[in-house]
Amino acid sequence: MATETSSDRSEGLVELEIGPVAHGGHCVARHEGRVIFVRHTLPGERVRARLTDAGETAKFWRADAVEILEASPDRVESAWPAAGPGGVGGGELAHVALPAQRTWKTAVLAEQLRRLAKLDLEVPVQAAPGDDERGGLGWRTRIELVTDAEGRAGMYGFRSHDVHVLDSMPLANEAIAALDLFGRRWSGGARIEAIAPSSGDAPLVLVDGAPFDLGRGRMDGRPNARTAVKEHVQHGEVGYDFRVTGTGFWQVHREAPDLLVAAVLAGLGDVDGASVLDLYAGAGLFTAPLSDAVGETGQVVSVEGDARAVKDARRNLHSRSNVELHAGDVARVLSGQVDADSDVVHADAVVLDPPRTGAGRKVVAGITELRPERVVYVACDPAALARDIALFADAGYALADLQAYDLFPMTHHLEAVAVLTR
Repeated sequence: MATETSSDRSEGLVELEIGPVAHGGHCVARHEGRVIFVRHTLPGERVRARLTDAGETAKFWRADAVEILEASPDRVESAWPAAGPGGVGGGELAHVALPAQRTWKTAVLAEQLRRLAKLDLEVPVQAAPGDDERGGLGWRTRIELVTDAEGRAGMYGFRSHDVHVLDSMPLANEAIAALDLFGRRWSGGARIEAIAPSSGDAPLVLVDGAPFDLGRGRMDGRPNARTAVKEHVQHGEVGYDFRVTGTGFWQVHREAPDLLVAAVLAGLGDVDGASVLDLYAGAGLFTAPLSDAVGETGQVVSVEGDARAVKDARRNLHSRSNVELHAGDVARVLSGQVDADSDVVHADAVVLDPPRTGAGRKVVAGITELRPERVVYVACDPAALARDIALFADAGYALADLQAYDLFPMTHHLEAVAVLTR
């Protein structure tokens, strides 16, 4: 059995027995009475870890497992070594077998619900179609890279602004992987975005937000240069097309838009003739199918604070007479501080897809004051979801259903769709 040496200590190395998973992509260990959050490991392992954040006054320390002394049966060869210890962020579970990644996320979701929402509930995290066949790779339809001083493309290190030069990005889908992003030299200190739309159109490349012509190897300064993409979403026999600004938000997993639209509509049930409020509506991913679901006698009220998304939504939804768009901060719109001539005063049901930080107290209060019968909440962070479920519970809303999806393989993130009723 290996033992910790004075050399280990001088190099910031500690030997650890690894405990349970915790939210954030790490596991919990203890060393001389102190809690250490350890990345690149698995529960039950014994590892040698390098301390990365170990201030004497810190409440906890952080570490990377750099040598595996006793491995978990769920450990596999990393699918993305560049995201390993000391590497880039965005692939912290690449050393974990795909089924075990979902078990990991299931445990984290259950722990957050228990701790923050006082709910004893275990919801299995489901695989997205095609991910098992692809080994959890090739799912990202959008990637963001940065360049070093020499113009080489890469990503930031975890919790760092140091650029790590890469030669590939295994999570990117085939269309992006086929682009010459890593073999060329860019301008130093640039931000590169590559977007591969589901419509099958050619990928769009932006450098610092402006279009770049890969074929000519230069910025595309034409007035009509493409700055947006067309996305296609299929729900049953009905297809929806969306214009989305290249720098705007869209679900990043290739299957996420179709899957989430189906989950949201299933969670709502029959809303024919109803008034539905769509919060954080973006370019209209849910608004368009909701417009069909409520029918000619119903209404969808869309609220979005990002100006680019609002512009896209106006184009995507202009022909839908039963849709009303509100531009502004969601909490302020709900409280009547924005667009006061057409305040939101009623909703039979509410759909919300907030950012990772969650909806929060003001938005939840604004929703519950409308007294909708049903709320469908799309969440990308289990802690924020659990906190908001607790706020809804205080207002008399109970969790009626919860589905969870692994829409971020190789990372600790997950997506969930919760249904709350009163």
